[in-house]
Amino acid sequence: MRMHSAFKRMESWELVLCELCNRACRRSTIKRIFVVVSRLGDGVFWYVLMLMLPLWYGMDAVRVSLHIAFVGLIGLALYKYLKSHLVRQRPYIQHGGITLGAAPLDLYSFPSGHTLHAVTFTMVALVYYPHLAWLLIPFASLVAMSRVILGLHYPSDVFAGALIGALLARGSFMVLS
Repeated sequence: MRMHSAFKRMESWELVLCELCNRACRRSTIKRIFVVVSRLGDGVFWYVLMLMLPLWYGMDAVRVSLHIAFVGLIGLALYKYLKSHLVRQRPYIQHGGITLGAAPLDLYSFPSGHTLHAVTFTMVALVYYPHLAWLLIPFASLVAMSRVILGLHYPSDVFAGALIGALLARGSFMVLS
């Protein structure tokens, strides 16, 4: 009974935070910015990064791009599996006070695949090229923020995606080393 009460309080707090962040969508400029960030986070930004690394850093960077692609495929399989089994409804579906800011890629919200990939790709790339932190960390952070602001995810979805992404990136170095 106590645990159930704690989860209810957490869920209530999370909904308040979700609604607060989602209010930013009422400003068309902010909404447009986060729609673009989210769209780039669908993969476009990361695909361009994987293609550009060998152009910027030579043939050694092909291995880095393949590493990023490898963790991307594992992350895709993992988050699709989790979403299909955990089936958490997206906030805009569950709560009338949350406005949908961009079309979802799939039905369910837990965990955030955008955030999972943003964190994974950023962590892997920064091990090889730490000087790209100025670009990758802010972009990954904006991707994560966009998911809540656009009404597509709860903060816990984003947190879980980031945690899974970090573990996946870290684990990939154990496997590929």
